[in-house]
Amino acid sequence: MNPCPKFLIWSLGIRVWGDSLDIRYSEVKHSYIQFTHHMKKEFVISIIISLTFLSLGFALLHYEQIGYGLSFFVFLPFALGYILGKSTTKTISLWGLIISLAIFFILLLAGGLEGMVCVLMAMPLIIIAIALGAFVKSMIKKYRNSDKQDNLIKRSVLPFCLFLTFSFIETELTKHEQFVIEVKSEIILPYSPLDVYETIKSVDTLDAEKPFLMKLDLPIPQKCILEEEKVGGLRTCYFEGGQIVEKITELEKGKILKMDVIGYQLTGRKWLGFKEAIYLFDELDNGGTKMTRITTYTSELNPRFYWRPLEKIGIEQEHEYVFSNLKKDLKNKHGG
Repeated sequence: MNPCPKFLIWSLGIRVWGDSLDIRYSEVKHSYIQFTHHMKKEFVISIIISLTFLSLGFALLHYEQIGYGLSFFVFLPFALGYILGKSTTKTISLWGLIISLAIFFILLLAGGLEGMVCVLMAMPLIIIAIALGAFVKSMIKKYRNSDKQDNLIKRSVLPFCLFLTFSFIETELTKHEQFVIEVKSEIILPYSPLDVYETIKSVDTLDAEKPFLMKLDLPIPQKCILEEEKVGGLRTCYFEGGQIVEKITELEKGKILKMDVIGYQLTGRKWLGFKEAIYLFDELDNGGTKMTRITTYTSELNPRFYWRPLEKIGIEQEHEYVFSNLKKDLKNKHGG
């Protein structure tokens, strides 16, 4: 048999096979380009949607159109997670969301609209709500067995409108609601009640070792100045980024110093309202003193099961800082 026809057949087969590979390569390349373009598109859209939701929500909050409640801390991030749960490439959308949250919180901090501690305290609640929203949407898609690609921008309109509706209803229902909370701390000191009172009534400088949250931007008291030592007299405590003005309502040296807060200004803390500051001095059998510090405040934050323990920790840390400075001042003044 002449080998030429076989050779021609093989050559033709190789050429056909090569053409087939070229076609497949072109198809794979085209699919890859489309997929990459789609990922970039969803990444950009996720950033746009996230920043829009967060910015509009905070603007409404900042200008007191909505409250610091379930709508902002739970429903808004839940809706955001639900929308991004519609995306076909959830990992890309997740990275877009993470970058958006980072940009948003950096802008809050840079603009002095909130402190680092407040941002860190809110983060777990917001992240859980986002994750829950994405999970709910993924479950809905799973049981519907739908492969339809959603237009994220169009489908974000309804959740945002629901957020606005829920927010305004919640604000209207809770606009007169304030939670009054009392936080109490005690310390035992080897000094007389009068010595402790005289040292704490007016403090020129607070410079003790800072507790953990104060290192993360919790307001730090710098000094407290008593203008008049009588009922009706004013005591002003200066903080980094603000001050608290107190008016004496009850005074008995070495027994009690009770003050109403008549004015305060602290960075970004519209949701917190201080009401009373009380110092009680109880003499012990050994001549020492048990001093009790009581701070009464109001809070607009919801849900309370989440925020109340965090608020308590923050105020207790401020008490701890004042106590540490008091011990240092008493030692410098009286020895021991």
